[in-house]
Amino acid sequence: MSPETLVQLPSVSVPSLRFSAADFEQHVMNTYARFPIALERGKGCRVWDADGQEYLDFVAGIATCTLGHAHPIMVEAVTQQIQKLHHVSNLYYTQEQGELAKWLVEHSCADRAFFCNSGAEANEGAIKLARKYAHTVLSIHNPIIITAHASFHGRTLATITATGQPKYQKNFDPLMPGFYYVPYNDLAALEEAIAHLDSRERQVAAIMLEALQGEGGVRPGEIAYFQRIREICNEKGILLILDEVQVGMGRSGHYWGYENLGIEPDIFTSAKGLGGGIPIGAMLCKSSCDIFQPGDHASTFGGNPFATGVALAVCRTLEQENILANVQERGEQLRSGLRAIAQTYANLISEVRGWGLINGLVLNSDVELTSSDIVKAAISEGVLMVPAGPKVVRFVPPLIVSAAEIEQAIDAVKRAMATLV
Repeated sequence: MSPETLVQLPSVSVPSLRFSAADFEQHVMNTYARFPIALERGKGCRVWDADGQEYLDFVAGIATCTLGHAHPIMVEAVTQQIQKLHHVSNLYYTQEQGELAKWLVEHSCADRAFFCNSGAEANEGAIKLARKYAHTVLSIHNPIIITAHASFHGRTLATITATGQPKYQKNFDPLMPGFYYVPYNDLAALEEAIAHLDSRERQVAAIMLEALQGEGGVRPGEIAYFQRIREICNEKGILLILDEVQVGMGRSGHYWGYENLGIEPDIFTSAKGLGGGIPIGAMLCKSSCDIFQPGDHASTFGGNPFATGVALAVCRTLEQENILANVQERGEQLRSGLRAIAQTYANLISEVRGWGLINGLVLNSDVELTSSDIVKAAISEGVLMVPAGPKVVRFVPPLIVSAAEIEQAIDAVKRAMATLV
């Protein structure tokens, strides 16, 4: 949707907030191509706009609203924590931060956690930790971090440099030095890159990858690829960093995406679903690379009692209500329904791919139809979805989604496709 289209949108009246689309566009920076909907409230896997129109939410804040909207446990956690203690400096101990770190460590391969506010910040922390490790442990003076084409790691200068998509980097140069890109799931290219860099000087400090590329088109990592990377990292002393910002916290059907690959990273990052919609990020690592000292890294709001208290409630709910089983079952149901649609429209759709409740409907590259076309058509049918590039429609509902809601979404996609052909 172009900026011109946004300007021409009719005003959307929201009496309780007293704003219109025109007011919004006048005062908010134009950094998003918004769809013409003003959302007002949510419950479970559904949201309502200012006109009272109901939508099934298969965006979930882009893989963020783990427990959906207005979940009773989150409401209780938010209420109790804000009445108790919401923010103090990290110069002091807080029970909530300690308990969340313990839960994450006990439910992963990590030994330590650092808390921040977002996925980009978590990835920044991982990059800084890898660089310090390179200088102090590997004695590398000019460390390189290898990342993948079509990756996405954030919007800060370091993380858009790590992101292997030029469209995110345009007009923001000079970019940060110290990154090298290889094709995803291409082992030969990775080994060639390491040999090329090592032939100049032993410089590779870390390999940073997503277990499944989200923004890059919902592309799952290949098991053999990641297992060989783990071997290479062990052989050469290179750190393996996994960006679990989108695929972690149960979305893949396991707590962490790396569990689908049969490996353990040295460092991994989390955000999005960790707080169920409350801003929080985490960078986790094994004790072997836990070399930060006081003053090396910090975050004013990171790990405050409010964010960690709510995130802890989300984590415990995932475990106590066995939500991972629902993710696995509903994911299989969703992929089955999408594959049936793909067979009906084989001239338009090439495949369905994904893990758990992060799935992509992939359009043929040579058709004019785009992912945004399908997303817009689905809105008219009462379902919200999100593109993952121009040719992939991404389905990332709350992890509590029901079988009936999956069927409703599939039926809506069928009706949307019928309007487009």
